[in-house]
Amino acid sequence: MSIDRYTLPEMGDIWTDEYKFGTWLEVEVAVCEAQAELGYIPQEAVDEIKAKAQFDVKRILEIEAEVRHDVIAFLTNVNEYVGDAGRYIHKGMTSSDVLDTALALQMVKSADILLVSLDTAIEAIRVQARNHKDTICVGRSHGIHAEPMTFGFKLAGWLAEMLRNRDRLVAARESIAVGQISGAIGTYGNIDPQVEALTCEKLGLRVDKASTQVISRDVHAEFVQCMALIAASIERFAVEIRNLQRTDVLEVEEFFSKGQKGSSAMPHKRNPIRSERLTGLARVIRGNAVAALENVALWHERDISHSSVERMILPDSCTVLHFMLHELTNLVSKLLIYPENMERNMNLYGGAIFSQSVLLALVDKGLTREDAYAIVQSCAHEAWNKDGGNFRSLVEADDRVTSQLSAEEIATCFDPHRQLKSLDLVYERLGI
Repeated sequence: MSIDRYTLPEMGDIWTDEYKFGTWLEVEVAVCEAQAELGYIPQEAVDEIKAKAQFDVKRILEIEAEVRHDVIAFLTNVNEYVGDAGRYIHKGMTSSDVLDTALALQMVKSADILLVSLDTAIEAIRVQARNHKDTICVGRSHGIHAEPMTFGFKLAGWLAEMLRNRDRLVAARESIAVGQISGAIGTYGNIDPQVEALTCEKLGLRVDKASTQVISRDVHAEFVQCMALIAASIERFAVEIRNLQRTDVLEVEEFFSKGQKGSSAMPHKRNPIRSERLTGLARVIRGNAVAALENVALWHERDISHSSVERMILPDSCTVLHFMLHELTNLVSKLLIYPENMERNMNLYGGAIFSQSVLLALVDKGLTREDAYAIVQSCAHEAWNKDGGNFRSLVEADDRVTSQLSAEEIATCFDPHRQLKSLDLVYERLGI
């Protein structure tokens, strides 16, 4: 199997045995080419290796079952195809040279796929942020109604976070694009450092500045932590959608397709299943990030306690995050948004969320903040959580307020647009 570094396969394909062994062969061939260029092995042998080298996954696994060593099993199988020239394959190398360098190729390719999916999700958020720039809703702090905002502004916050995540992923991709061909313990005892430099150049990787027998696992931990951060952001968005879809809120709702069912028992149910799924999957990647951190502390110059962990957490994290980004794009693009419910919720209890506007208007008239706060709080608390409670009516009927503010000035306090006049600045920063 040959690996095309210039096209993007499916994420699931990257983490198959077929693709893995393909990257191993790519590394081994690149090393042979470098060795030949530097005069360490005959060019004719490299030509023969390139012409004949191949592998069979089933046969490799069969050999491994006997020798209990994956790289030896792989090399044995390749040499069954190559013949005598195969003696130059893996010359001066140690297993981790091929394993870690090939793994870097898999991670880089995965990062490239994730960046494409991340860009698609970012664009979906950007479109909705633009479409709902002026869709007024209530902002909440501690889960309690606070002050007016717009739904587009909420999404602008998501966009800013995902743009930061993109920067992190680009940086992580750069960090993981590192290879080593330095032999046992990493001292170049049986291989020229120039072979490493040429090989990494051929593979599109940087040379690790100081590898031991393995590339230090802080590199891999950084990549998984970056994925965990992206997943955590997706979880934040999903939790927000779940809260806004609650029956007593219902400001947004996941798209519910024709024929979809929400409950086996209750036909009325329309549940936020995608958001809940995203919330759960974020926990998986977050747990994998902990495992990646545990991999950093290896014994001396190398052990293989990291290997079994990475065989699980790297394919799983890359595949799960790729799925999460696809789900997020679908979720945001098709999100059902209910401006009328947003307006209803904003005006609960007669617009109590405009209490700060009334407070500041009274302060501007010369009242102390303490006196103004007491007046406004008494009106707000009388309206709060009462059937028919109406903050605005109470304010308009309070002599302590009307003696300071005209009817027009009170009305201005309840105009949400007045408080949102600076949001254009945020949109300009984000280029929405």
